[in-house]
Amino acid sequence: MTEMAPLIYHLATAREVAEAHQRGSVAPSSLALEGFIHCSTAAQLAATVHRHYPDPTALFVLHLDPITLGDALVWEESRPGEVYPHVYREISMDEVVDVVAWSPPLP
Repeated sequence: MTEMAPLIYHLATAREVAEAHQRGSVAPSSLALEGFIHCSTAAQLAATVHRHYPDPTALFVLHLDPITLGDALVWEESRPGEVYPHVYREISMDEVVDVVAWSPPLP
């Protein structure tokens, strides 16, 4: 069995998850607009939700193994002093480890 690197995460709405299952891959609008898919580490996830999703009740978290993403995964500074994972291609649903409903971390 191969050891996995720490997971990274992509946030998606219920509609985006349904589209990804139908299409067979994750391809949010950011891929077409910016050339990459935004992701977060576990430590960045709650702040990302808070910043970009005013009503996260129907939000899902796609768990991704960074090793399977290969060279398409690039770590880049998005906020001053903070490096975020970006994926420069569609993500096959076969590469998604898990999809779970967003649940805020306990205080």
